[in-house]
Amino acid sequence: MTETTPQVAAGKVLWHFTMSLDGFVAGPGHSMDWMTGFTARPGLIDEYVRTTGAIIGGRRGWDAAIDGSPYGGAWQGPLFVLTHHPRDARPADGVTFLDCGVEEAVRIALKAAGGKNVEIFSPSIGRQALDRELIDEIDLHIAPVLLGDGIRLYDNPGGVPIRLDPARAVNVRYRPERTQPSG
Repeated sequence: MTETTPQVAAGKVLWHFTMSLDGFVAGPGHSMDWMTGFTARPGLIDEYVRTTGAIIGGRRGWDAAIDGSPYGGAWQGPLFVLTHHPRDARPADGVTFLDCGVEEAVRIALKAAGGKNVEIFSPSIGRQALDRELIDEIDLHIAPVLLGDGIRLYDNPGGVPIRLDPARAVNVRYRPERTQPSG
């Protein structure tokens, strides 16, 4: 799959994130304000709205979210929040709080997705699903920003490298924005 191949609804489990160039998917405290002002490929949001049947997120991300509306409210469907403390979670329409293992959460989400894709919006749940070979694709959108701190996409100190297919490097070139005129 190339960077511009459209996503299809095929019952896949996607670990899906916009990520800073230095590997963060959220800033400190799960802040997401850094994500504004970037231009996505035309039609990208509509593509995900159309092909996503269910979403799995984590409790810390849910608690930090301004609202529980993936894709700015354009997507409607079952949202599952994996937590060890479902009783004290902030309830919302269309959100189910699960206290179970990752395998069970993925099974529940796939059934609810009705043949469409399941997206995982959590670094820790994504890592656990990857460790259990439940991820079909890692779908990343690299934003032209360096955060320097926050929540990493993948953190596994002491672990072995995980090779990804296709086994080729992605070349990216950016120029820093200047705050002062050069001269």
